[in-house]
Amino acid sequence: MKAAEFDARFDAGEDVTGELDLERAARPNREFRRVNVDFPAWMLRELDREAARIGVNRQAVIKTWIADRLDARPRA
Repeated sequence: MKAAEFDARFDAGEDVTGELDLERAARPNREFRRVNVDFPAWMLRELDREAARIGVNRQAVIKTWIADRLDARPRA
């Protein structure tokens, strides 16, 4: 099936999942690598305070803030 036909069927609300190879599906640039970062105690308190305020965990705050900063930088 050509992409245009796939798009048209999808846009029409048809179930196109039968056309997909879900066994090989992947999200590019989404693999995870673990890193360790040491933070001063005051910073952890502030991170935890912000996490509690918005109802997420500390890791979510850190990831969101870093992603926001990276997205805001000028592109080369």
